[in-house]
Amino acid sequence: MSFTVIPAIDLRGGRVVRLKQGDYDQQTTYAFDPRALARDYADAGATWLHLVDLDGARDGGLDNLAVIQSIASDGMRVQAGGGVRAEADVQRLFDAGVSRVVLGSLAIREPERVAEWLGRYGADRFTLALDTLQRGGAWTLPSAGWTATESRTLDELAPWYAAHGAQHLLCTDIQRDGMLAGFNLALYRYLAELAPSLATQASGGVRSLEDIRDAREAGARGVILGRALLEGRFTVKEALAC
Repeated sequence: MSFTVIPAIDLRGGRVVRLKQGDYDQQTTYAFDPRALARDYADAGATWLHLVDLDGARDGGLDNLAVIQSIASDGMRVQAGGGVRAEADVQRLFDAGVSRVVLGSLAIREPERVAEWLGRYGADRFTLALDTLQRGGAWTLPSAGWTATESRTLDELAPWYAAHGAQHLLCTDIQRDGMLAGFNLALYRYLAELAPSLATQASGGVRSLEDIRDAREAGARGVILGRALLEGRFTVKEALAC
């Protein structure tokens, strides 16, 4: 079973940032140039990069498309999202060189429409971001950069998408995002049982190489690495080696 280590770069106003638990008022801005940072990750051996347009995720529109295109043009395989609201946005990302489009809010609100795209463009060209927050015993699915509440749940949509041919699922436990508290391993074990055909990417809270090993053992098929890399807790080479 293949396992992919995917460095992440979150973009806001063209700069590299991280949010704490998705809160736009709790932002850390880093001095890295996003394109140079992406090259560093590629030079270290990463074959995929995860790019998030935080401006677009909250407000719609592909505000950081120029930065995304510049990174994709360097030859690294990129999965990118944030702000995709229409098929035209999907096409713009593909035209910019993105290998996989990440669908979040739209995947929650309009699954039938997304399923049509999976059939039209190919399921391998999309990653569905069903980021989740446990409330009242249910795994809820906030949208719009985690600022809006939706009625559908992870329990409903993950198996639905699996049945409709989806291949890639990105799932973040929002409570752990940016907290360096470790992955929610119980969540990924649950997903491995709920929708075993989906290749799940674990995200949110990684702090050590042991967390990466644990995510793989819990059934994840990849890990998204953000703050831990930016703050030097370990390197891409070390993550790949483990």
